Amino acid sequence: MTTETPTSSQTAQRLRVGLVGLAAVVLLIGIASAIFSAASRERPVATADAPKPEAIANMTLANGSVPATAPNEPLAELGVAPATANGTAPAAPRR
Repeated sequence: MTTETPTSSQTAQRLRVGLVGLAAVVLLIGIASAIFSAASRERPVATADAPKPEAIANMTLANGSVPATAPNEPLAELGVAPATANGTAPAAPRR
């Protein structure tokens, strides 16, 4: 089995191909970076059906009028556990 040593022209061509490939990858990464940075600097587009932030803020302020004596039972508010009728702990079972 004989191994041929590459000539200087083959070595130069391989080096040229490798450097062109490396330059192409760096160029593609630069272009992608420029595109993504330009896209992140753009303001969001307001569509016709999009809710306005100030209207949403006013709606949440209007819905915030919860009675001051509301019981602090988050599970009952979610419907996971039954609420106690008078806000106190349930009575002990009878024997």
